[in-house]
This record gives sequence, structure tokens and C-alpha cells, in this order.
Amino acid sequence: MYTTVTDYFSTLSQAMNSLIVTDRAGVGLDLDDGAERAVQTILEVESNQLKVMLAGNGGSASIVSHVQNDLLKRAGVKAMVFTEQPLLLALANDDGFETVYEWPVIQWAETGDLMITLSSSGRSENILRAAHASLQKGCRLITLSGFSEDNPLRVMGDINFYVRSDSYGYVETTHAALTHFLTDRVMTIKNPNLR
Repeated sequence: MYTTVTDYFSTLSQAMNSLIVTDRAGVGLDLDDGAERAVQTILEVESNQLKVMLAGNGGSASIVSHVQNDLLKRAGVKAMVFTEQPLLLALANDDGFETVYEWPVIQWAETGDLMITLSSSGRSENILRAAHASLQKGCRLITLSGFSEDNPLRVMGDINFYVRSDSYGYVETTHAALTHFLTDRVMTIKNPNLR
């Protein structure tokens, strides 16, 4: 356990450098290659006039909202999150919290869309159901997870980013940094003069 910010940053750096990337077949990818594949997937979705959907709970919900904002505002990529409160609460109340992301995917996903899911544990039922529903609708899937190496989300995506840590802070911060890279890279490819 850390006792100073220097210790915290040192352990955070180790978590970031421990990122493991795999494809759907479980084949390991170099981090740079995996990130570039994710960027190219976002660009392909945008060029086909499709959309990026994002789902996460708690801190991960905040991260996906930030990603949506950056994709829409800075990169001009259609992106949506499913955290509109009245709908979220109606679904949770009527059908159970495990359905709150699955239902919108079933309603709005189109073949070729991209779903990006974040779950620190990789075991959140509502995230797993959203990922499964997106695959059933013919969407591409990028997952970000952490904690246990055998978490089920980690093997579902076309590209899977896994942080080898059991600390929410380290996993979420790594996910936030990675998604910042992805959105910044998309933006600079589309608009080379912007920074």
C-alpha cells in the first residue's frame, strides 16, 4: 500500500505499463498496435456514418461520458452514452439494473456500430449484457477491464485492454489515460493542425 504520492505514482506507472491487449481469439497484441487498431476502428465507424456507443458504471460512467464528449466535440464522431437519468431509472426499476445498457443497445445499435465498454472488474452484469447485445446486433466491441485476469469481459471484444491491478484508482486512471490517447489520436488524424 502506498504512503506517499511518489509511491502512488510509481505503482500507477507500473499498472499503466502492465496493460495487456488481446484480440477476440485471445492473441496478444503489442500495446501500440492494439491502440492503433482501436483508433482505426473508430475512424472506420465514423467514415461509414455509424456511431460509437459507450457504457460504464460509477467512475467508468464518468470516463465514458468524457470519451463521448471528446469524440463528438473534438473529433466529430457520432457517440452516445446511455446514462439519461429518467430512462436509466425506469429500466432499473422495471426490468432490473442489469438491463440498463442492454435495452438501449437492442433499440439503437446498428450493424457496424462500435461499442466500447469499461468495467474495472470485468464482471458487471449490465456491462456484460450490453457487450453481448452489441455483438448480437453485429457491432464491433472494444473492452477495457482490470482486476482478475479471467474476468469475462476481457475475452469478448475485438480488442481487449486489460489492466493488471485490483485497485479501482489504478484501473480507472489507466482507462482514462488510454481513452484520452484514443480520442486525441482520432482528433489529430482527422485534424492534423489541432492539438
